[in-house]
Amino acid sequence: MATYLLTDIEQALRASWSAETCAPEYRDRWNPGNPARDQCGVTAMVLNDLLGGELIRGEVHVDGVRTDYHWWNRLGAGVDIDLTREQFGPEEVVVGGDVIVRPPVSEWRRLQEEYALLRDRVAQRLGRD
Repeated sequence: MATYLLTDIEQALRASWSAETCAPEYRDRWNPGNPARDQCGVTAMVLNDLLGGELIRGEVHVDGVRTDYHWWNRLGAGVDIDLTREQFGPEEVVVGGDVIVRPPVSEWRRLQEEYALLRDRVAQRLGRD
């Protein structure tokens, strides 16, 4: 397995995001001015592929009400890596953060195609086959 710098992975992910890699139910609101928007689930999975660690899921609250979930990664020694944190507006607050056991891709009910597209784009940018 090849070794990559986190900065290289982050650049490859950011360059690979598009409307086609975000959550399908929010595809119409994706725009290049906020490219991290709705990319957290697939980004966390691809980063998990490359670096391992744990998947973390928190809740997004607006005025104290959960409006969505947010995903990020935790590497060894409790280091959290959240490459999509800037997607949120000031009214959106991420709370909590539970470790989620990653199911096999074949058991995902959603985001399989978006994950595969992002994974392949990142692999190509990193020079992997």
